[in-house]
Amino acid sequence: MSFQEPQTRDPGVFTVSQLNQRARQLLEISFSSVRVEGEISNLARPSSGHWYFTLKDSGAQIRCAMFRSRTSQLKFLPKEGDQVELRGNVSLYENRGDYQLIVDSMKPAGEGALLLAFQQLKNRLAAEGLFDPARKRPLPVIKRIGLVTSPTGAAVHDMLTVLKRRWPSMEVDIYPTPVQGREATQQIVDAIGRANRDQRVDAIIVGRGGGSLEDLWCFNEEIVARAIAASQLPVISAVGHEVDITIADFAADVRAPTPSAAAELVSPDQQDVMQRLQQLQRRLAQGMRQHLQQQQQRILRLQQRVRGPQHLLRNQAQRIDQLEARLQRAMRQQLRDQQQRLGRLQQALNHQHPQRNLTEYQQRLQRLWLQLQRRMQTHLQQQGQRLQSQAKLLSSLSPLEVLGRGYSITQRADGQVIEKHTDVKIDDIMHTRLGSGWIESQVLSRRKTLKKSSPTKK
Repeated sequence: MSFQEPQTRDPGVFTVSQLNQRARQLLEISFSSVRVEGEISNLARPSSGHWYFTLKDSGAQIRCAMFRSRTSQLKFLPKEGDQVELRGNVSLYENRGDYQLIVDSMKPAGEGALLLAFQQLKNRLAAEGLFDPARKRPLPVIKRIGLVTSPTGAAVHDMLTVLKRRWPSMEVDIYPTPVQGREATQQIVDAIGRANRDQRVDAIIVGRGGGSLEDLWCFNEEIVARAIAASQLPVISAVGHEVDITIADFAADVRAPTPSAAAELVSPDQQDVMQRLQQLQRRLAQGMRQHLQQQQQRILRLQQRVRGPQHLLRNQAQRIDQLEARLQRAMRQQLRDQQQRLGRLQQALNHQHPQRNLTEYQQRLQRLWLQLQRRMQTHLQQQGQRLQSQAKLLSSLSPLEVLGRGYSITQRADGQVIEKHTDVKIDDIMHTRLGSGWIESQVLSRRKTLKKSSPTKK
């Protein structure tokens, strides 16, 4: 048996719906934006994307609801027992009369949300083996380096300065991308993909200058870490200062403490190379001197052992002098050959200079232009002569020319040309066109032209 309200009731008495509605309005007005700290329990995450849980402390608890539009913005995944700080507004679920907190934002209490999200993602990717040292590749000999960074930041300036100072011949490709903000995440991934598709560089430096944890957060995103791990080219991570650690550092093949350090890592120092070459040159000269001294000492020992014929010693000494002279001549000849080769290369370079080719092309263009003018003039003369001959031929075939030679054309009044005597009748008016004018006449008589009879044979 259902309960029915009476038809009339006291206006001072609330219905249950009215009471709950009034209570909800008062709660939402009085507690429009509050911050509450407590422990999460009874956490439920249905497929709708909304979260429902209880927030409690040692003395009380309150039901909480966080809708999908808010949960999707969180940078960490809460769990049972987490101490969190919530911000939201107090409301009432009217259907059941439940007092609840509608949550707008959530962050861990005590430890920042970004640090917790960083640790959770790091642990998950490490469990997948994404940071395994066995999959990291050594850097090859780098002749061309790709920089995935902001084209206007201090980091790209620092890297280019270091590369120019240490190894000026290093070729650099810049793949410009923002390195801060939400839009930067996907653009960093796209820049890494472009560098791999181009296959122009030997390795990639991904990085930017220092900043706060929020500023560097795009390098802590999962899709950036996976793009770095999937790169076919070796990747050096150079994000922030030496104390800054990002997920990109763990996913990269090599981590550099700063962008400048990354540039030093991929470029040899030309001063070190020159010093090493000088050391090798000194070692070579010292080795040659030692070898000559050893040979001289060996000769002296042989001379001491040979007490006999002096001419053998003189022959050996003379041979040594000859070999030394040949060595000097060979070295001078080699030097001349290298100088001649350098001269030939210089001449070849001058021969291929663009200014010389440009002059030859200009001369050739001038010759072709003169040939074109001559051929056009000849063609126009030929066409003019042909036009004159065609005009003469056309004039000779004109009916007016025929009339000028004594012929005429006779027409009826309706314009029809008279070809035989039956085309007109007596009294018809005719018009005869001559070479110099017209004649109008009238038919007085007509007759058929008699054919001449052929003579009969007897």
